[in-house]
Amino acid sequence: MASYSVLFKIILVLLSLSDSAVHVLSLSFGINYGQIANNLPSPSRVSVLLQTLNVSRVKLYDADPNVLQAFSNSQVDFIIGLGNENLQNMKDPLKAQAWIQQHVQPHLPQTKITCITVGNEILGGNDTQLMSNLLPAMQSVHGALVDLGLSKQVTVTTAHSLTILGNSYPPSSGSFRQDLAQYIQPILSFHAQVNSPFLINAYPYFAYKDNPGEVPLEYVLFQPNSGMVDSVTNLHYDNMLDAQIDAVYAAIKAMGHTDVEVRISETGWPSKGDPNEAGATPENAGLYNGNLMRKLEERKGTPAKPSVPIDIYVFALFNEDLKPGPASERNYGLYYPDGTPVYDIGFKGYLPQLIFTADSNKNNVLSIFNFLIFLTVYLLLSA
Repeated sequence: MASYSVLFKIILVLLSLSDSAVHVLSLSFGINYGQIANNLPSPSRVSVLLQTLNVSRVKLYDADPNVLQAFSNSQVDFIIGLGNENLQNMKDPLKAQAWIQQHVQPHLPQTKITCITVGNEILGGNDTQLMSNLLPAMQSVHGALVDLGLSKQVTVTTAHSLTILGNSYPPSSGSFRQDLAQYIQPILSFHAQVNSPFLINAYPYFAYKDNPGEVPLEYVLFQPNSGMVDSVTNLHYDNMLDAQIDAVYAAIKAMGHTDVEVRISETGWPSKGDPNEAGATPENAGLYNGNLMRKLEERKGTPAKPSVPIDIYVFALFNEDLKPGPASERNYGLYYPDGTPVYDIGFKGYLPQLIFTADSNKNNVLSIFNFLIFLTVYLLLSA
């Protein structure tokens, strides 16, 4: 086992050296790391995969201590989640502080936790009690961070679905649903006060799936197309995601705010779906995410916000076999759980096999040896 320890230390050294060598290849997006599955690799192996991809931002839906521990000293920024089921308790400042002391503080500063999402898509549902609890929970969590001296490094927000919009066309006429105004208005004031982003889960795929005969596939896949012109602003849109983002900005402005930044907490395209889920194919998923990556590399904004680069977390890292709902829900991953890409979008990562057993010593040594060769070649090509 001593030889394994030495080899593992070599791996860690090479990974730390690779950070500067492959910086030019750093991916300009975050990734959603969902875990509703029974066949996913261990967090320690996932941390190696994401480091070989040079992904520097990860979003969780909980505060899994195994994941946060596995990414210690990795320089990866984490958004962690506080589940919808916790909102009632989080209204209590003492319980909010206890949650942070248990789930956040033990991992700082070795793991970079920079944001907490309080609830997910609450306002897109129909539970008015949850809706009423959302802002008080956000305020309590932020207040606890202030009391613990953490508010400068950890922000508080929540993620919304696009169903909170009452109108999105044309983008400049974007507005929130009237029945949600009583919740959204004070939430926007909170964001402005604490300088935290307004998060949206935006999926052009949904619009295409619902109306495949009316929505041009090229428009939702960032491919060449005639696009559309906003009749009010005369701004031209050649893809739906830009239009969705600007519709949210317009809705926020209609509520009196120009001081809140919109970020995309989820977007993606499924590689497989049920027979009635039009467009859910590996080819379309590869086009959507591949073209999205190239768009992000340009560091451009939207037509209405050209100087504000789009900030996106792609959904998702792995296919998740236990997610409920239609087949598409289980097939948004960039990777299969064994570490192989679902489709090719131009970058490769390495998921190490570092499980040591008495009966597989030879294979383990070969696995580590192959990993070292991979990293050496990777560094040489990236230099």
